[in-house]
Amino acid sequence: MSGPPDLGLRPSRGSGLDRGRGGGTRSTDVLVVALLAVVAARFLLPGAFDAPALRAWATVFVAVCLQALPFLVLGVGLSAAIGTLVPPSFFARALPRRPALAVPVAGAAGLVLPGCECASVPVAGSLVRRGVTPAAALAFLLSAPAVNPVVLVATAVAFPGDPEMVLARFLASMAVAVTMGWLWSAFGRGEWLRMPARSVHEAGGHRAAAFLGAVQHDLVHAGGYLVVGGLTAATLNVVVPREWLDAVAAEPVLAVLVLAALAVVLAICSEADAFVAAGLTSFSLTARLVFLVVGPAVDVKLIALQAGTFGSRFAVRFAPVTLVVAIAAGSLVGWWLL
Repeated sequence: MSGPPDLGLRPSRGSGLDRGRGGGTRSTDVLVVALLAVVAARFLLPGAFDAPALRAWATVFVAVCLQALPFLVLGVGLSAAIGTLVPPSFFARALPRRPALAVPVAGAAGLVLPGCECASVPVAGSLVRRGVTPAAALAFLLSAPAVNPVVLVATAVAFPGDPEMVLARFLASMAVAVTMGWLWSAFGRGEWLRMPARSVHEAGGHRAAAFLGAVQHDLVHAGGYLVVGGLTAATLNVVVPREWLDAVAAEPVLAVLVLAALAVVLAICSEADAFVAAGLTSFSLTARLVFLVVGPAVDVKLIALQAGTFGSRFAVRFAPVTLVVAIAAGSLVGWWLL
């Protein structure tokens, strides 16, 4: 019996994100230094923290982080379990062989097999190595961090007065995943993909150690992005003049494009981005929906991960098209439902 078809995939030498493990400055070092600086400033400049604007900024920042943290921890745990404990051969057996059918099935699998953005990229690479059609693997890559139960529940909690945001996010994100899968099936080429070397777990590593390592790694990285997102949301609400935000928010097209760009730059974990979006009260629900749809589909973190995993030839083609599709899907669903 013959093996999986040759897709023109070549193993890479590893992602550039892994090269700094032997030394250099890590994100945790920067976070520790920043925290020590804040504590020192609190004692050296006690009066500076009594300003009303700073208190309002701190309130928004703490509220965003505390609301999102439980969902972030749960999402990271589930993602690590999927990536390290579920055999990749399970997906190859469960998905249909025909790409036209495998793409929507893989997209729907995101409902029951959640994963954050950081984990979805290597999982998608593992799926292709195990014989899953690349179109289906890419649909899963986009849907898993966007439509899983943790993200949908977090969205409902973040928007208690707007329950339609949950349905809108699900429909728009699923549309992005399925559309990109079908586009890759129709126009994608195997030589655009470059597969990484097998992971430690696939090569026979200890599953418990792999799970704990994945949880620790993803939690530190996702937590850092959450802090950045909370800082940005607090700053926009307190520092940026309200009339500036109102002027941007008053222009529907400009508001959508600004929040789409913000989602790409901030790179917030999907389990936490709803709480940041909820804090952007000057913007319409449609613009904030675009923020929620674009973030898990394409951001600076994902582009780097995709380039390291699949190669730069893939990333420079996949990311821009995904961004356009995500903006269009979020805008259309928002116009229809919101």
